[in-house]
Amino acid sequence: MSGTTTAAERCRREAGAGANRWVVLVVLCVSLLLVAVDATVLHVAVPAVTEDLTPGAIELLWIVDIYPLVCASLLILFGTLGDRVGRRRVLLLGYALFGVASAVAALADSAQVLIAARALLGVGGAMIMPATLSILRQVFPDRRERALAIGVWSAVAAVGAAIGPLLGGFLLEHFWWGSVFLINIPLMLVSLPVGRLLLPESTGERDGPWDVVGALMAAAGLFGVVLGVKRLGGGEAPLSVFTAVPLVVGAGLLVAFVRRQRRRRHPLVDLTMFARPAFSTSVGCIVLAMLALVGLELIAAQYLQLVLKLSPLETGLRLLPLTIAAMAAGLVGAKMLQRFGPRTMVCSGFCLTAAAVVTLTAMGTHDNAPLLLAGFVMLGFGLEVTLFGAYESMLSEAPQEQAGGAAAIGETSYQLGAGIGIALLGSVMNAAYAPALSSVPGVPAGESAAAGHSLGEAYEVAARIGGAPGEALRHAAQHAFVHGLHVTLLVSAGLLLLGAVMALRLPRAMECGADVDLPAPREAEKSLRVESVG
Repeated sequence: MSGTTTAAERCRREAGAGANRWVVLVVLCVSLLLVAVDATVLHVAVPAVTEDLTPGAIELLWIVDIYPLVCASLLILFGTLGDRVGRRRVLLLGYALFGVASAVAALADSAQVLIAARALLGVGGAMIMPATLSILRQVFPDRRERALAIGVWSAVAAVGAAIGPLLGGFLLEHFWWGSVFLINIPLMLVSLPVGRLLLPESTGERDGPWDVVGALMAAAGLFGVVLGVKRLGGGEAPLSVFTAVPLVVGAGLLVAFVRRQRRRRHPLVDLTMFARPAFSTSVGCIVLAMLALVGLELIAAQYLQLVLKLSPLETGLRLLPLTIAAMAAGLVGAKMLQRFGPRTMVCSGFCLTAAAVVTLTAMGTHDNAPLLLAGFVMLGFGLEVTLFGAYESMLSEAPQEQAGGAAAIGETSYQLGAGIGIALLGSVMNAAYAPALSSVPGVPAGESAAAGHSLGEAYEVAARIGGAPGEALRHAAQHAFVHGLHVTLLVSAGLLLLGAVMALRLPRAMECGADVDLPAPREAEKSLRVESVG
Protein backbone atom coordinates (compact mmCIF):
# COMPACT_ATOMS: atom_id res chain seq x y z
CA MET A 1 0.00 0.00 0.00
CA SER A 2 1.32 3.44 -0.93
CA GLY A 3 2.18 6.11 1.62
CA THR A 4 -0.61 8.34 0.31
CA THR A 5 -3.21 5.62 0.70
CA THR A 6 -1.94 4.82 4.19
CA ALA A 7 -2.18 8.48 5.19
CA ALA A 8 -5.68 8.69 3.75
CA GLU A 9 -6.81 5.62 5.70
CA ARG A 10 -5.24 6.96 8.90
CA CYS A 11 -6.89 10.36 8.52
CA ARG A 12 -10.27 8.76 7.84
CA ARG A 13 -9.98 6.69 11.02
CA GLU A 14 -9.02 9.75 13.09
CA ALA A 15 -11.53 12.13 11.54
CA GLY A 16 -14.43 9.72 11.64
CA ALA A 17 -13.86 8.30 15.09
CA GLY A 18 -17.34 9.18 16.36
CA ALA A 19 -19.42 7.81 13.49
CA ASN A 20 -19.28 6.63 9.92
CA ARG A 21 -18.38 9.65 7.82
CA TRP A 22 -21.28 9.03 5.44
CA VAL A 23 -23.72 9.13 8.36
CA VAL A 24 -22.07 12.41 9.37
CA LEU A 25 -22.70 13.68 5.83
CA VAL A 26 -26.41 12.85 6.16
CA VAL A 27 -26.63 14.82 9.42
CA LEU A 28 -24.82 17.80 7.87
CA CYS A 29 -27.07 17.74 4.80
CA VAL A 30 -30.19 17.83 6.97
CA SER A 31 -28.75 20.94 8.64
CA LEU A 32 -28.10 22.56 5.29
CA LEU A 33 -31.55 21.63 4.00
CA LEU A 34 -33.23 23.48 6.87
CA VAL A 35 -31.21 26.66 6.30
CA ALA A 36 -31.71 26.55 2.51
CA VAL A 37 -35.46 26.03 2.85
CA ASP A 38 -35.80 28.85 5.38
CA ALA A 39 -34.06 31.26 3.02
CA THR A 40 -36.90 30.95 0.47
CA VAL A 41 -39.94 29.56 2.31
CA LEU A 42 -41.14 33.01 3.46
CA HIS A 43 -41.40 34.42 -0.07
CA VAL A 44 -44.82 32.89 -0.76
CA ALA A 45 -46.05 33.82 2.74
CA VAL A 46 -45.45 37.56 2.37
CA PRO A 47 -49.05 38.37 1.29
CA ALA A 48 -50.48 36.44 4.26
CA VAL A 49 -48.02 38.10 6.66
CA THR A 50 -48.95 41.50 5.25
CA GLU A 51 -52.64 40.85 5.73
CA ASP A 52 -52.27 39.56 9.29
CA LEU A 53 -49.57 41.83 10.79
CA THR A 54 -50.14 44.90 8.53
CA PRO A 55 -46.46 45.93 8.46
CA GLY A 56 -45.38 49.20 6.88
CA ALA A 57 -43.37 49.22 3.66
CA ILE A 58 -40.05 49.50 5.53
CA GLU A 59 -41.06 46.82 8.04
CA LEU A 60 -42.06 44.45 5.24
CA LEU A 61 -38.70 45.01 3.56
CA TRP A 62 -36.88 44.16 6.79
CA ILE A 63 -39.02 41.05 7.36
CA VAL A 64 -37.80 39.67 4.02
CA ASP A 65 -34.21 40.98 4.02
CA ILE A 66 -33.08 40.74 7.65
CA TYR A 67 -32.43 36.99 7.53
CA PRO A 68 -29.93 36.95 4.61
CA LEU A 69 -28.46 40.27 5.78
CA VAL A 70 -27.63 39.04 9.30
CA CYS A 71 -26.56 35.61 8.06
CA ALA A 72 -24.09 37.04 5.52
CA SER A 73 -22.67 39.48 8.09
CA LEU A 74 -21.88 36.86 10.73
CA LEU A 75 -20.47 34.03 8.60
CA ILE A 76 -16.82 34.97 9.18
CA LEU A 77 -17.41 35.59 12.89
CA PHE A 78 -18.93 32.18 13.56
CA GLY A 79 -16.78 30.33 11.03
CA THR A 80 -13.59 31.42 12.79
CA LEU A 81 -15.18 30.99 16.24
CA GLY A 82 -15.85 27.35 15.34
CA ASP A 83 -12.16 26.93 14.52
CA ARG A 84 -11.38 28.19 18.02
CA VAL A 85 -14.00 26.67 20.36
CA GLY A 86 -15.17 23.66 18.34
CA ARG A 87 -17.10 23.38 15.10
CA ARG A 88 -19.62 20.88 16.43
CA ARG A 89 -20.26 23.09 19.46
CA VAL A 90 -21.06 26.09 17.27
CA LEU A 91 -23.23 23.92 15.01
CA LEU A 92 -25.29 22.56 17.93
CA LEU A 93 -25.74 26.06 19.35
CA GLY A 94 -26.92 27.10 15.91
CA TYR A 95 -29.46 24.27 15.92
CA ALA A 96 -30.83 25.39 19.31
CA LEU A 97 -31.02 29.06 18.33
CA PHE A 98 -32.65 28.19 15.00
CA GLY A 99 -35.34 26.18 16.78
CA VAL A 100 -36.09 28.89 19.36
CA ALA A 101 -36.15 31.63 16.71
CA SER A 102 -38.50 29.54 14.56
CA ALA A 103 -40.96 29.25 17.45
CA VAL A 104 -40.83 33.01 18.09
CA ALA A 105 -41.35 33.75 14.37
CA ALA A 106 -44.29 31.34 14.10
CA LEU A 107 -46.07 32.94 17.07
CA ALA A 108 -45.16 36.57 16.28
CA ASP A 109 -48.06 38.95 16.83
CA SER A 110 -46.39 42.05 15.38
CA ALA A 111 -44.03 42.98 12.57
CA GLN A 112 -41.33 44.02 15.06
CA VAL A 113 -41.35 40.60 16.76
CA LEU A 114 -41.18 38.84 13.39
CA ILE A 115 -38.23 41.01 12.32
CA ALA A 116 -36.38 40.18 15.56
CA ALA A 117 -37.12 36.47 15.12
CA ARG A 118 -35.91 36.52 11.52
CA ALA A 119 -32.71 38.24 12.69
CA LEU A 120 -32.17 35.43 15.23
CA LEU A 121 -32.77 32.91 12.45
CA GLY A 122 -30.00 34.67 10.53
CA VAL A 123 -27.67 34.28 13.51
CA GLY A 124 -28.51 30.58 13.70
CA GLY A 125 -27.99 30.17 9.97
CA ALA A 126 -24.58 31.86 10.19
CA MET A 127 -23.59 29.38 12.90
CA ILE A 128 -24.80 26.38 10.89
CA MET A 129 -23.60 27.12 7.34
CA PRO A 130 -19.78 27.34 7.75
CA ALA A 131 -19.82 24.61 10.42
CA THR A 132 -21.34 22.08 8.01
CA LEU A 133 -18.63 22.70 5.40
CA SER A 134 -15.75 22.78 7.88
CA ILE A 135 -16.86 19.52 9.57
CA LEU A 136 -17.24 17.99 6.10
CA ARG A 137 -13.67 19.13 5.37
CA GLN A 138 -12.53 17.37 8.55
CA VAL A 139 -14.29 14.01 8.22
CA PHE A 140 -13.35 13.59 4.54
CA PRO A 141 -9.55 14.10 4.43
CA ASP A 142 -9.31 12.10 1.20
CA ARG A 143 -10.00 14.52 -1.62
CA ARG A 144 -11.82 12.05 -3.85
CA GLU A 145 -14.31 11.20 -1.12
CA ARG A 146 -14.57 14.88 -0.13
CA ALA A 147 -15.45 15.80 -3.70
CA LEU A 148 -18.31 13.30 -3.66
CA ALA A 149 -19.47 14.64 -0.27
CA ILE A 150 -19.42 18.24 -1.51
CA GLY A 151 -21.43 17.12 -4.54
CA VAL A 152 -24.13 15.66 -2.31
CA TRP A 153 -23.97 18.75 -0.08
CA SER A 154 -24.45 21.13 -3.02
CA ALA A 155 -27.26 19.01 -4.46
CA VAL A 156 -29.09 19.23 -1.13
CA ALA A 157 -28.63 23.03 -1.18
CA ALA A 158 -30.29 23.14 -4.62
CA VAL A 159 -33.17 20.99 -3.37
CA GLY A 160 -33.70 23.21 -0.33
CA ALA A 161 -33.83 26.41 -2.35
CA ALA A 162 -36.31 24.83 -4.76
CA ILE A 163 -38.70 23.21 -2.31
CA GLY A 164 -38.87 26.27 -0.04
CA PRO A 165 -41.57 28.08 -2.05
CA LEU A 166 -43.39 24.82 -2.87
CA LEU A 167 -43.45 23.75 0.78
CA GLY A 168 -44.51 27.22 1.83
CA GLY A 169 -47.35 27.22 -0.68
CA PHE A 170 -48.57 23.82 0.52
CA LEU A 171 -48.54 24.88 4.17
CA LEU A 172 -50.34 28.15 3.42
CA GLU A 173 -53.15 26.26 1.70
CA HIS A 174 -53.79 24.18 4.83
CA PHE A 175 -52.51 26.25 7.79
CA TRP A 176 -51.66 29.82 8.80
CA TRP A 177 -48.47 31.60 7.75
CA GLY A 178 -46.62 30.74 10.99
CA SER A 179 -46.56 27.09 9.96
CA VAL A 180 -43.70 27.84 7.54
CA PHE A 181 -41.53 28.39 10.63
CA LEU A 182 -42.99 25.69 12.88
CA ILE A 183 -41.74 22.92 10.57
CA ASN A 184 -38.18 23.72 11.73
CA ILE A 185 -38.83 22.86 15.38
CA PRO A 186 -39.32 19.05 15.24
CA LEU A 187 -36.38 18.75 12.84
CA MET A 188 -34.14 20.72 15.19
CA LEU A 189 -35.32 18.67 18.18
CA VAL A 190 -34.12 15.57 16.35
CA SER A 191 -30.94 17.17 14.97
CA LEU A 192 -29.64 18.31 18.38
CA PRO A 193 -29.28 14.88 20.05
CA VAL A 194 -28.33 13.15 16.79
CA GLY A 195 -25.65 15.75 16.09
CA ARG A 196 -24.37 15.55 19.67
CA LEU A 197 -24.08 11.78 19.36
CA LEU A 198 -22.72 11.36 15.84
CA LEU A 199 -20.74 14.45 14.85
CA PRO A 200 -17.03 14.55 15.75
CA GLU A 201 -15.63 17.62 17.47
CA SER A 202 -12.62 19.42 16.06
CA THR A 203 -10.85 22.76 16.29
CA GLY A 204 -8.10 24.57 14.49
CA GLU A 205 -5.05 26.20 16.06
CA ARG A 206 -5.68 27.81 19.45
CA ASP A 207 -2.44 29.78 19.69
CA GLY A 208 -3.07 33.32 20.86
CA PRO A 209 -6.39 34.97 21.78
CA TRP A 210 -9.40 35.03 19.47
CA ASP A 211 -9.59 38.45 17.83
CA VAL A 212 -12.95 39.69 19.17
CA VAL A 213 -12.45 43.21 17.85
CA GLY A 214 -11.55 41.89 14.40
CA ALA A 215 -14.60 39.61 14.37
CA LEU A 216 -16.90 42.53 15.21
CA MET A 217 -15.22 44.73 12.58
CA ALA A 218 -15.78 42.05 9.94
CA ALA A 219 -19.41 41.59 10.98
CA ALA A 220 -20.18 45.33 10.98
CA GLY A 221 -18.31 45.88 7.70
CA LEU A 222 -20.13 43.06 5.92
CA PHE A 223 -23.46 44.25 7.34
CA GLY A 224 -22.89 47.72 5.88
CA VAL A 225 -21.72 46.48 2.48
CA VAL A 226 -24.50 43.90 2.10
CA LEU A 227 -27.13 46.43 3.25
CA GLY A 228 -25.90 49.02 0.75
CA VAL A 229 -25.79 46.49 -2.05
CA LYS A 230 -29.30 45.28 -1.25
CA ARG A 231 -30.60 48.85 -1.33
CA LEU A 232 -28.95 49.35 -4.72
CA GLY A 233 -30.60 46.14 -5.90
CA GLY A 234 -33.93 47.51 -4.69
CA GLY A 235 -33.62 50.50 -6.99
CA GLU A 236 -32.36 53.07 -4.46
CA ALA A 237 -30.18 55.93 -5.74
CA PRO A 238 -26.45 55.22 -5.30
CA LEU A 239 -25.89 58.62 -3.64
CA SER A 240 -28.80 58.23 -1.23
CA VAL A 241 -27.72 58.64 2.41
CA PHE A 242 -29.18 55.25 3.37
CA THR A 243 -27.28 53.59 0.52
CA ALA A 244 -23.97 55.45 0.34
CA VAL A 245 -23.31 55.64 4.10
CA PRO A 246 -23.62 51.87 4.75
CA LEU A 247 -21.46 51.15 1.70
CA VAL A 248 -18.72 53.62 2.63
CA VAL A 249 -18.67 52.74 6.34
CA GLY A 250 -18.83 49.01 5.61
CA ALA A 251 -16.04 49.16 3.03
CA GLY A 252 -13.93 51.23 5.43
CA LEU A 253 -14.37 48.70 8.22
CA LEU A 254 -13.45 45.82 5.91
CA VAL A 255 -10.28 47.63 4.81
CA ALA A 256 -9.41 48.24 8.46
CA PHE A 257 -10.15 44.57 9.18
CA VAL A 258 -7.74 43.42 6.46
CA ARG A 259 -4.99 45.74 7.74
CA ARG A 260 -5.55 44.51 11.29
CA GLN A 261 -5.30 40.86 10.25
CA ARG A 262 -2.03 41.49 8.41
CA ARG A 263 -0.48 43.04 11.53
CA ARG A 264 -1.58 40.40 14.03
CA ARG A 265 0.63 37.46 14.92
CA HIS A 266 -2.44 35.21 15.27
CA PRO A 267 -4.99 36.61 12.79
CA LEU A 268 -8.67 35.78 12.84
CA VAL A 269 -8.49 34.89 9.14
CA ASP A 270 -5.21 33.85 7.56
CA LEU A 271 -5.16 36.18 4.57
CA THR A 272 -2.11 34.40 3.18
CA MET A 273 -4.61 31.85 1.84
CA PHE A 274 -5.41 34.41 -0.85
CA ALA A 275 -1.80 34.26 -1.99
CA ARG A 276 -2.53 30.74 -3.21
CA PRO A 277 -3.81 31.06 -6.80
CA ALA A 278 -6.26 28.16 -6.46
CA PHE A 279 -7.89 29.64 -3.34
CA SER A 280 -8.20 33.25 -4.55
CA THR A 281 -9.33 32.14 -8.01
CA SER A 282 -11.98 29.85 -6.54
CA VAL A 283 -13.36 32.68 -4.40
CA GLY A 284 -13.41 34.97 -7.44
CA CYS A 285 -15.23 32.33 -9.48
CA ILE A 286 -17.91 31.96 -6.79
CA VAL A 287 -18.47 35.73 -6.75
CA LEU A 288 -18.63 35.98 -10.54
CA ALA A 289 -20.95 33.00 -10.95
CA MET A 290 -23.44 34.43 -8.46
CA LEU A 291 -23.01 37.99 -9.70
CA ALA A 292 -23.87 36.92 -13.23
CA LEU A 293 -26.79 34.67 -12.43
CA VAL A 294 -28.72 35.43 -9.25
CA GLY A 295 -30.39 38.51 -10.68
CA LEU A 296 -31.54 36.44 -13.65
CA GLU A 297 -33.61 34.22 -11.36
CA LEU A 298 -35.68 37.19 -10.22
CA ILE A 299 -36.01 38.54 -13.74
CA ALA A 300 -36.93 35.07 -15.10
CA ALA A 301 -39.67 34.72 -12.48
CA GLN A 302 -41.08 38.12 -13.49
CA TYR A 303 -40.93 37.16 -17.16
CA LEU A 304 -42.82 33.91 -16.57
CA GLN A 305 -45.52 35.52 -14.44
CA LEU A 306 -45.94 39.00 -15.94
CA VAL A 307 -45.17 38.39 -19.63
CA LEU A 308 -46.28 34.78 -20.10
CA LYS A 309 -49.08 35.10 -17.47
CA LEU A 310 -48.17 31.88 -15.65
CA SER A 311 -49.41 31.29 -12.10
CA PRO A 312 -46.89 31.07 -9.22
CA LEU A 313 -47.25 27.27 -9.22
CA GLU A 314 -46.75 27.07 -12.99
CA THR A 315 -43.72 29.36 -12.63
CA GLY A 316 -42.23 27.05 -10.01
CA LEU A 317 -42.80 24.04 -12.23
CA ARG A 318 -41.13 25.78 -15.19
CA LEU A 319 -38.07 26.51 -13.03
CA LEU A 320 -37.98 22.97 -11.62
CA PRO A 321 -35.80 21.56 -14.46
CA LEU A 322 -33.12 24.07 -13.45
CA THR A 323 -33.07 22.60 -9.94
CA ILE A 324 -33.12 18.99 -11.17
CA ALA A 325 -30.19 19.70 -13.50
CA ALA A 326 -28.28 21.31 -10.62
CA MET A 327 -28.91 18.25 -8.45
CA ALA A 328 -27.65 15.96 -11.22
CA ALA A 329 -24.51 18.05 -11.65
CA GLY A 330 -23.82 17.92 -7.92
CA LEU A 331 -24.12 14.14 -7.86
CA VAL A 332 -21.86 13.53 -10.87
CA GLY A 333 -19.49 16.40 -10.08
CA ALA A 334 -17.00 14.28 -8.15
CA LYS A 335 -16.36 11.95 -11.09
CA MET A 336 -16.12 14.90 -13.47
CA LEU A 337 -13.62 16.63 -11.20
CA GLN A 338 -11.43 13.53 -10.98
CA ARG A 339 -11.51 13.01 -14.73
CA PHE A 340 -11.15 16.57 -16.02
CA GLY A 341 -9.55 18.48 -13.13
CA PRO A 342 -10.61 21.82 -11.56
CA ARG A 343 -9.47 24.07 -14.40
CA THR A 344 -11.34 22.29 -17.19
CA MET A 345 -14.41 21.65 -15.04
CA VAL A 346 -14.93 25.22 -13.81
CA CYS A 347 -14.02 26.78 -17.15
CA SER A 348 -16.41 24.43 -18.99
CA GLY A 349 -19.12 25.14 -16.43
CA PHE A 350 -18.83 28.87 -17.05
CA CYS A 351 -18.92 28.36 -20.83
CA LEU A 352 -21.95 26.04 -20.66
CA THR A 353 -23.79 28.54 -18.46
CA ALA A 354 -22.92 31.38 -20.83
CA ALA A 355 -24.25 29.28 -23.74
CA ALA A 356 -27.48 28.71 -21.81
CA VAL A 357 -27.85 32.44 -21.15
CA VAL A 358 -27.31 33.27 -24.82
CA THR A 359 -29.84 30.58 -25.79
CA LEU A 360 -32.43 32.24 -23.56
CA THR A 361 -32.10 35.51 -25.51
CA ALA A 362 -34.48 33.88 -28.02
CA MET A 363 -37.30 34.34 -25.48
CA GLY A 364 -40.03 36.67 -26.69
CA THR A 365 -43.48 37.85 -25.67
CA HIS A 366 -44.95 34.43 -26.48
CA ASP A 367 -44.36 31.16 -24.66
CA ASN A 368 -41.70 28.82 -26.02
CA ALA A 369 -41.66 25.92 -23.58
CA PRO A 370 -38.99 23.76 -25.34
CA LEU A 371 -36.59 26.72 -25.47
CA LEU A 372 -37.10 27.50 -21.79
CA LEU A 373 -36.66 23.84 -20.85
CA ALA A 374 -33.37 23.54 -22.76
CA GLY A 375 -32.08 26.86 -21.45
CA PHE A 376 -32.95 26.15 -17.81
CA VAL A 377 -31.44 22.63 -17.91
CA MET A 378 -28.18 23.99 -19.34
CA LEU A 379 -28.25 26.85 -16.86
CA GLY A 380 -28.75 24.61 -13.81
CA PHE A 381 -26.14 22.06 -14.83
CA GLY A 382 -23.53 24.65 -15.83
CA LEU A 383 -23.99 26.75 -12.70
CA GLU A 384 -23.73 23.77 -10.36
CA VAL A 385 -20.65 22.43 -12.15
CA THR A 386 -19.01 25.84 -11.78
CA LEU A 387 -19.85 26.30 -8.10
CA PHE A 388 -19.03 22.69 -7.24
CA GLY A 389 -15.56 22.90 -8.77
CA ALA A 390 -14.87 26.28 -7.18
CA TYR A 391 -16.04 25.26 -3.70
CA GLU A 392 -14.12 21.98 -3.79
CA SER A 393 -10.90 23.66 -4.93
CA MET A 394 -11.26 26.40 -2.30
CA LEU A 395 -11.81 23.97 0.58
CA SER A 396 -9.05 21.62 -0.54
CA GLU A 397 -6.57 24.48 -0.83
CA ALA A 398 -7.31 25.84 2.66
CA PRO A 399 -5.33 24.45 5.63
CA GLN A 400 -7.24 22.05 7.88
CA GLU A 401 -6.97 24.37 10.89
CA GLN A 402 -8.54 27.21 8.86
CA ALA A 403 -11.48 25.12 7.58
CA GLY A 404 -14.12 27.20 9.36
CA GLY A 405 -12.66 30.50 8.16
CA ALA A 406 -12.32 29.19 4.61
CA ALA A 407 -15.91 27.92 4.58
CA ALA A 408 -17.09 31.29 5.90
CA ILE A 409 -15.15 33.11 3.17
CA GLY A 410 -16.79 30.90 0.52
CA GLU A 411 -20.30 31.47 1.89
CA THR A 412 -19.67 35.21 2.25
CA SER A 413 -18.44 35.36 -1.36
CA TYR A 414 -21.64 33.58 -2.41
CA GLN A 415 -23.81 36.10 -0.55
CA LEU A 416 -21.87 39.14 -1.75
CA GLY A 417 -21.91 37.93 -5.34
CA ALA A 418 -25.66 37.40 -5.13
CA GLY A 419 -26.25 40.87 -3.69
CA ILE A 420 -24.00 42.62 -6.19
CA GLY A 421 -25.57 40.63 -9.02
CA ILE A 422 -29.08 41.77 -8.11
CA ALA A 423 -27.91 45.38 -7.93
CA LEU A 424 -25.86 45.28 -11.15
CA LEU A 425 -28.21 43.28 -13.36
CA GLY A 426 -31.22 45.12 -11.92
CA SER A 427 -29.62 48.40 -12.94
CA VAL A 428 -28.87 47.06 -16.42
CA MET A 429 -32.47 45.87 -16.72
CA ASN A 430 -33.89 49.24 -15.65
CA ALA A 431 -31.57 51.16 -17.98
CA ALA A 432 -32.73 49.08 -20.95
CA TYR A 433 -36.42 48.96 -19.95
CA ALA A 434 -37.39 52.48 -18.85
CA PRO A 435 -36.45 54.60 -21.94
CA ALA A 436 -38.88 52.72 -24.21
CA LEU A 437 -41.84 53.91 -22.13
CA SER A 438 -41.01 57.62 -22.15
CA SER A 439 -43.00 58.45 -25.30
CA VAL A 440 -46.04 56.16 -25.57
CA PRO A 441 -48.80 58.01 -27.50
CA GLY A 442 -51.62 59.22 -25.26
CA VAL A 443 -49.82 58.48 -21.96
CA PRO A 444 -48.95 61.51 -19.75
CA ALA A 445 -45.31 62.02 -18.78
CA GLY A 446 -45.96 61.33 -15.09
CA GLU A 447 -47.69 58.04 -15.85
CA SER A 448 -44.89 57.07 -18.23
CA ALA A 449 -42.32 57.70 -15.49
CA ALA A 450 -44.28 55.51 -13.07
CA ALA A 451 -44.60 52.75 -15.67
CA GLY A 452 -40.83 52.85 -16.17
CA HIS A 453 -40.21 51.64 -12.60
CA SER A 454 -41.25 48.04 -13.27
CA LEU A 455 -43.44 45.91 -15.52
CA GLY A 456 -45.91 45.29 -12.70
CA GLU A 457 -46.29 49.02 -12.15
CA ALA A 458 -46.71 49.54 -15.90
CA TYR A 459 -49.65 47.13 -15.86
CA GLU A 460 -51.24 49.07 -13.00
CA VAL A 461 -50.82 52.36 -14.87
CA ALA A 462 -52.23 50.81 -18.06
CA ALA A 463 -55.30 49.54 -16.20
CA ARG A 464 -55.81 52.96 -14.63
CA ILE A 465 -55.58 54.79 -17.98
CA GLY A 466 -57.66 52.27 -19.92
CA GLY A 467 -58.69 52.47 -23.57
CA ALA A 468 -56.28 52.53 -26.48
CA PRO A 469 -53.51 54.42 -24.60
CA GLY A 470 -53.62 51.87 -21.77
CA GLU A 471 -53.40 48.98 -24.20
CA ALA A 472 -50.53 50.69 -26.05
CA LEU A 473 -48.68 51.17 -22.77
CA ARG A 474 -49.17 47.53 -21.80
CA HIS A 475 -47.91 46.36 -25.22
CA ALA A 476 -44.90 48.72 -25.09
CA ALA A 477 -44.03 47.66 -21.54
CA GLN A 478 -44.02 43.97 -22.48
CA HIS A 479 -41.70 44.54 -25.42
CA ALA A 480 -39.49 46.86 -23.37
CA PHE A 481 -39.21 44.24 -20.63
CA VAL A 482 -38.24 41.52 -23.12
CA HIS A 483 -35.67 43.87 -24.67
CA GLY A 484 -34.26 44.64 -21.23
CA LEU A 485 -34.14 40.91 -20.47
CA HIS A 486 -32.13 40.28 -23.63
CA VAL A 487 -29.63 43.03 -22.76
CA THR A 488 -29.30 41.69 -19.21
CA LEU A 489 -28.71 38.17 -20.50
CA LEU A 490 -25.93 39.36 -22.80
CA VAL A 491 -24.24 41.27 -19.95
CA SER A 492 -24.52 38.16 -17.80
CA ALA A 493 -22.98 36.06 -20.58
CA GLY A 494 -20.05 38.46 -20.71
CA LEU A 495 -19.48 38.12 -16.96
CA LEU A 496 -19.63 34.34 -17.26
CA LEU A 497 -17.02 34.32 -20.03
CA LEU A 498 -14.84 36.51 -17.82
CA GLY A 499 -15.22 33.83 -15.16
CA ALA A 500 -14.13 31.19 -17.68
CA VAL A 501 -10.93 33.14 -18.32
CA MET A 502 -10.36 33.54 -14.58
CA ALA A 503 -10.78 29.77 -14.09
CA LEU A 504 -7.69 29.16 -16.24
CA ARG A 505 -5.62 29.95 -13.11
CA LEU A 506 -6.98 26.87 -11.33
CA PRO A 507 -4.85 23.67 -11.17
CA ARG A 508 -5.04 21.49 -14.23
CA ALA A 509 -5.32 18.21 -12.30
CA MET A 510 -6.98 17.18 -9.05
CA GLU A 511 -4.43 15.97 -6.49
CA CYS A 512 -6.14 13.05 -4.76
CA GLY A 513 -5.37 11.24 -1.53
CA ALA A 514 -4.86 12.51 1.99
CA ASP A 515 -4.36 16.17 2.78
CA VAL A 516 -0.79 17.15 2.17
CA ASP A 517 -0.59 19.03 5.46
CA LEU A 518 -1.13 15.84 7.50
CA PRO A 519 1.99 13.75 6.85
CA ALA A 520 2.28 12.08 10.23
CA PRO A 521 -0.08 10.82 12.94
CA ARG A 522 1.17 13.31 15.54
CA GLU A 523 0.77 16.27 13.18
CA ALA A 524 -2.68 15.06 12.14
CA GLU A 525 -3.70 14.81 15.78
CA LYS A 526 -2.37 18.29 16.51
CA SER A 527 -4.10 20.03 13.60
CA LEU A 528 -7.43 18.23 13.83
CA ARG A 529 -7.62 17.81 17.62
CA VAL A 530 -10.31 15.20 17.10
CA GLU A 531 -12.13 14.19 20.25
CA SER A 532 -13.86 10.82 20.46
CA VAL A 533 -17.61 11.15 20.85
CA GLY A 534 -19.77 9.17 23.25
